[in-house]
Parts: sequence; C-alpha cells; structure tokens
Amino acid sequence: MSAGPPRSPARKPRRAGAPAAAGLKDLKGLKRELEEAARAQTRREAEDRAQEARARLERELFALSVGPVVPLQGAARATVARPKPEPLPLQRQLDEQAALREALSDEFDVESLLDTDEALSYRRPGVGIDVVRKLRRGGWAIQAQLDLHGLRRDEARERLAAFLRDAAKQGLRCVRVVHGKGNGSPGKQAVLKAKVRTWLVQKTEVMAFAQARGSEGGAGALVVLLGSPRSSV
Repeated sequence: MSAGPPRSPARKPRRAGAPAAAGLKDLKGLKRELEEAARAQTRREAEDRAQEARARLERELFALSVGPVVPLQGAARATVARPKPEPLPLQRQLDEQAALREALSDEFDVESLLDTDEALSYRRPGVGIDVVRKLRRGGWAIQAQLDLHGLRRDEARERLAAFLRDAAKQGLRCVRVVHGKGNGSPGKQAVLKAKVRTWLVQKTEVMAFAQARGSEGGAGALVVLLGSPRSSV
C-alpha cells in the first residue's frame, strides 16, 4: 500500500481581536488629551473673566471714591515757571577789570619816554611837540587840581588814579597834580615827584604833561593834558 502525498503543516489560527484592542487604547488616550485640553481652556477663560471682573470692580470703586471726573480745559492749565539761571556777577567783573586797568606799577621805566628837556615833559606818540610847549606856557586853562602833599606812596597812587578817572568822566581836558618838591622828605628826596611821572605815563587818559610854571607850582607840580573822546589834541 503506497503512501499518499505529504500533508502540509497546519497553520496557527490568527487572533482577530489584537488590532482592535490596540486601536481602542489609542482612542481612549486621544479622548483623555482632548478632555485635558478642554479643561485647560475652561480654566483660562474662567481666569480671564475673573481678571476682567476685578478690573471693573476697581474702576467702580475708584469712581465712587473720587466722585464725578470732569476733564480739564486747556486754558485752565497751570503754567510752571522754569528755574532761572544763576545771575552772573557782571558788575563785579567790570569793577575788577577797571581795577586791573588802573593798577599802576612803581617799577615802570619812564625815563626813556620823557622828553629830554629841563622839565622832563611827556607826550604820547602822535601828540605834537607844540602841545607840550603850550602846556609849559600855560596855554591850557586848568580845570581841576589834585594835591598829594603828605600822602604815603600807596595812598597817593590810588588818589591819582581816582582823580584822573573822575576828570575823564567829566570831560576835563587840563588838570594840575601837585606832588611837592620833596623839601620835607627825609634826605630831601622828591619821592612822589618821580612816582607821579611814572604813574601818569601808564594812564591811557593822559596825552601829555609838563612841569607847571613858577606861579602854578613850578617843580612841585605837573600840568596834565587829558584826551578827548570827541576831538583830537
């Protein structure tokens, strides 16, 4: 008896429920995620509503506390003045500049500027020699006089500067400065005589000077010609 054809191995039965279970699990997870997202959205909306309610309540409380509010009109606004800058001491600066201009040096070399005549007269550059001659002859009327007799050197210097300044302000042209001959000084040295010449040469108001005539003080005085702002000498 011959054997029949070989029999094929039997296949295992396939589980029909496995893919379905996996799909169901995925659906449940997706559902949970959707539910969490919905709950989070609900919480955010609730927080936004609560914040708006608080803000509205605060506005209402503020309105109740301050009462009705009326906008300010443009014309009723207050004008706030800006702080003014610190004042500058202009007058003090001018006074200091004037004091510097009037500072007369005792060390100024005047000898080279004096004319080599017996009276050691002086004339500023541009002033003619005839002006000095006219001064020596008494051709100018003396309008004011300063007497420095008995003054110390510093006091005499200050008095001379003030005298010339005031004379120039008054428009005076010819003045006399009495410095003395030095007869009463120790050693009979005419200290002020030399100093007055030194100081006069440094003053811009002084155009010329010469020794006074004998009847007007002689060697103890100088006749000084001051400049005029409106006319030449």
